[in-house]
Amino acid sequence: MKEGKKRGAERTQIATRNEEWSDERLKAFLDLEPPADMPVDYNILLKAYRGMTEDLFERFIPLFVEAGHDLNSTLEDGSSFLDLVSQHRRSTAYADILEQAGAKRNKA
Repeated sequence: MKEGKKRGAERTQIATRNEEWSDERLKAFLDLEPPADMPVDYNILLKAYRGMTEDLFERFIPLFVEAGHDLNSTLEDGSSFLDLVSQHRRSTAYADILEQAGAKRNKA
């Protein structure tokens, strides 16, 4: 018999904060395939942003750039990934990491 849908804290996976990530694991994000309506580089940044702590993201961004990916990839509306991250209250460190690597805002 199927159980009812889990809600709130019942469905929340416990965060793992002290897990060690190798460079190979970070580089695996570079191979992620995007949905049909999203640029490859934007999707990679989005998945990394959602899946990595600030420290891991800081290690990932140089790998992303060295692999020839574009920090300033935009969506159809012209918004950059930095534009998205800058909208989030708790993402200041992520935005700083992106800006230091050369990312630009496209929208004010």
